Amino acid sequence: MTRRGLSLGQRLTLAFLGLVAAVLLVNGSISIWFTYRDATEAAVRVEQEKADAAADRVAQFIAELEQQIGWTTRPDWARVPMQQRRYDFIRLLRQVPAITELRYVDGDGRERLRLSRLEPDAVDSGVDLSADPRFRGARESRVWYGPVTFRQGSEPYMTVAVAHVGRDPGATIADVNLKLIWEVITAIRVGGMGYAFVTDTSGRLIAHPDISLVLRETDLSRLPQVAGAIAGGDERVRSARGIDGRAVLSASAPIPRLGWIVFVEQPTAEALAPVYAAAYQTLALLGLGVVLALLVGVVLARRLTDPIRALQAGAERLGRGDLAQRIAVASADEIGTLALRFNEMASRIQEAQETLEAKVADRTRELAQSLEELSAAQDRLVQTEKLASLGQLTAGIAHEIKNPLNFVNNFAELSIELLAELREAMERAGAALDPALRAEVEELCGMLRDNLAKVTAHGRRADSIVRNMLAHSREGKGERRRVELNDLLEETLNLAWHGARAERPGFNVTIEKRLDPGVGQLDLFPQEFTRVLLNLFGNAFHAMQQKEASGFQPYLLVTTQATPGEVMVTVRDNGTGIPDAVRGHIFEPFFTTKPAGQGTGLGLSLSHDIVVQQHGGRIDVATEPGAWTEFTITLPRESLATERAA
Repeated sequence: MTRRGLSLGQRLTLAFLGLVAAVLLVNGSISIWFTYRDATEAAVRVEQEKADAAADRVAQFIAELEQQIGWTTRPDWARVPMQQRRYDFIRLLRQVPAITELRYVDGDGRERLRLSRLEPDAVDSGVDLSADPRFRGARESRVWYGPVTFRQGSEPYMTVAVAHVGRDPGATIADVNLKLIWEVITAIRVGGMGYAFVTDTSGRLIAHPDISLVLRETDLSRLPQVAGAIAGGDERVRSARGIDGRAVLSASAPIPRLGWIVFVEQPTAEALAPVYAAAYQTLALLGLGVVLALLVGVVLARRLTDPIRALQAGAERLGRGDLAQRIAVASADEIGTLALRFNEMASRIQEAQETLEAKVADRTRELAQSLEELSAAQDRLVQTEKLASLGQLTAGIAHEIKNPLNFVNNFAELSIELLAELREAMERAGAALDPALRAEVEELCGMLRDNLAKVTAHGRRADSIVRNMLAHSREGKGERRRVELNDLLEETLNLAWHGARAERPGFNVTIEKRLDPGVGQLDLFPQEFTRVLLNLFGNAFHAMQQKEASGFQPYLLVTTQATPGEVMVTVRDNGTGIPDAVRGHIFEPFFTTKPAGQGTGLGLSLSHDIVVQQHGGRIDVATEPGAWTEFTITLPRESLATERAA
């Protein structure tokens, strides 16, 4: 038989190819790992530097703004004439273009001066701002920063209120255009697609390159990087998802004075572009290495396998019977040594052939002896078949001996009755009989009565065996008709229960019935099927009576169950169970485990024939030795209708 598979040369080539590929793959993986680490660290470092720089620029812008506003909050400014104050405000508006409106509020919270780039000026308007959060915030914390708002839906603004120096101070309130901050954020770029944005401590977007997101007051607190920065975690750079859902590397820097956080993000694909380039390079090198390894492996394999092919050819010739075949291999390596060993083996085979021919003759004689033994075994098989025929003959003989056996049984019972009448006659004769004769007759009558009782008992047992043998050989018995299966089962169970109580008055068992009302009527031989049920119930009661265990409570479960095409009857007891060695023989005729005189061994065999042959069903058994036994009878539901249709 030819064995299919890879040749040695192919295996060597593949092994060399796999080794080279593994080395290249490991080397490439290490290179990719270091490239990935360096690229990630570089991207993180750049993003963190830009985030810190952006935060510094925003903080510096606000600090310079506070310094400019500080001109109007010195202690002597409250004593300056109103005209001088107005001049100072005008000069501040000119020097700080980001300020669009200034207000001076005195210590009582009254507006004394307001200058605006967009609205008319107001002097001593007297508007009460004492409850305004801008005035109250400045009085409480010296400097107050208001929330970011948008005027006319375009530019972001923020209010900065600075309290004056001195007792019962007033405050200077400035509206600041944050466009400069937006320009700072927009100008930050990391790579080709990186960007920056600013949120407050609640996650609300303050500045972003896409101004529409800011105008919609977008809430970014759901983003992991924003939530982590708000929570104040130690991790300032992390992998996350951007606003558009793409994977990004995100760095953050806080602006504590304003309660803002600056974020700088770059798409992960862009940040790790060197890693992808290294991966492509590794794959290219791997492909080139595989091709070179394949070529080198083929050359090496051919140089190695040519001597092996010579050995293979020599072995084939040797196998065809050319025992004079020898192989000439000039190499001094392991293959040359193998050729020498091969030649030695051929010589030994040639020597062994002669010995083998002598042994063949011996084995031929042994084969002749084996044929004789086989013939004897065949004769024994013929005897076995004769025994089987004898079994069939026995069933026929049972028909012939039934009538004489009935005569013997009836005559024995009649003789017992006659002995009883003889004894009554002797009682009526009374003193007329000789006492010695009377005693002798009574002794003889007793012996005769005992012998006749034994004849009657064994005759009944023989009659039972004959009747079971006849029943075992018949195809059916009685009329087949529609029967309520549950009613038949209850009647049979009641009959078997009373029989068990009659045999053993103290016997008590718990009986549970789970009868499916959907079973309905079935086509049965009622008399025959009743015999099956009586046999199963009787065996169950006997098994429970034989079980000896402390605290044992006999329990019998009888169930019926209807399925679309079949009906199942189950009888389960918790008796002694069936040993494994016995289980395979329980349906064989004349096989019994009961003591002599208590069973014929035909009960289960007859039950099997009634269920299978007469009703077209099957009977199965499940058991656990020493614990329980369960017999299941499965009957077809439509057997009668099928017969009529046929």
